[in-house]
Amino acid sequence: MIYLDHNATAPVAPEAVIAMRDALERAWGNPSSTHGPGQDARRLLGTARAQVALLVGCRPDELVFTSGATEANHAALLGAVDPRRPTPRRDRLVLSAVEHPALLALADRLRHFGHVVDLLPVGSDGRIDLDRADALIGTDVALVSVMGANNETGVCMPLADLAAMAHARGALLHADATQLVGKSVLRFADSGADLWSVSAHKVGGPKGVGALVVRKGLDWPALLAGRQERGRRGGTENLPGIAGFGAAAAVAASTLPADLDRMAALRDRLESGACGLPDATVYGAGAPRLPNTSLMRFGNLPAEAVLHGLERAGVVAASGAACHAGGNRPSHVLLAMGATPPQALGGVRFSLGRDTTAAAVEAALDALQATVTRLRHNRRAVAEPATVS
Repeated sequence: MIYLDHNATAPVAPEAVIAMRDALERAWGNPSSTHGPGQDARRLLGTARAQVALLVGCRPDELVFTSGATEANHAALLGAVDPRRPTPRRDRLVLSAVEHPALLALADRLRHFGHVVDLLPVGSDGRIDLDRADALIGTDVALVSVMGANNETGVCMPLADLAAMAHARGALLHADATQLVGKSVLRFADSGADLWSVSAHKVGGPKGVGALVVRKGLDWPALLAGRQERGRRGGTENLPGIAGFGAAAAVAASTLPADLDRMAALRDRLESGACGLPDATVYGAGAPRLPNTSLMRFGNLPAEAVLHGLERAGVVAASGAACHAGGNRPSHVLLAMGATPPQALGGVRFSLGRDTTAAAVEAALDALQATVTRLRHNRRAVAEPATVS
């Protein structure tokens, strides 16, 4: 199998599996306990925190471990409008129109409770319109929240510019950095953001573990009350998962620059080969993008038909975000970029990982050419039935 769906989840790194097993067998104590087994667990928790912080580019004490990026995103948005925050009450949030569906669903819930949530439009290249952002971010905004890099297109957002706008109005910037970490050299400390959400399973760690990065000095309400995580996230820490996150982060950090260069070259080869097919389109090609991600459309061919053909040939890709799998809803990301509904049903996402090889890309191109050619032939045959004399 050729796996080209790393933006949905990455294969678990062997080092993460070893670390998780070691945590289960050797550090089974409660990290909050003061006895020996508890302190063994606490030391392991500290090691993993340092490993993740190194990859993310933050201080270890800025990391709040969570059950994943969705919880971290919820903690960021709900914390921004929490009346316990020691700042003047602000009820307006600004999100981009191409956020993850889980975040947009939370925005709908917040509107139901009386909060104002506005959406920043993007251009045809998938980048946020900074002029519109400048007009939309007012002094009544509590938080601006955007993806650091879009999970479907890989398009990277101008975080530094947005942070400057937000801070000038007394607002904060949160970045859903789920796709940035491990696929970009941008670090939390250099992004200008006040909060970052990250996830373990995108970098070779286990599912069910993530973190919210809270800039030092920022007093942020806890989503779950409790003494753990310095009082910022209650509940006994998922130590095996966190240990796996730390081990995967350490591997990713050690090979990151070389991985990015290699994935960029492979992604470019994939796109150049695919663009030899008739009516092929690459979304966001003119914008800064992650080096591993390519979202393509092949005329009016439905993505599901292309994906089924690829999987029969042993190639696994995706239709936009993993959350859309099995559904017939057009991608909200492509609609926001100006695609028509039929076009937005045709986006096929290829996302490479550090284990992707040149041979795998060539085999995927062969499968893609065969699949697209067959689907076009079948469509022509249906549209132009043979006449009977």
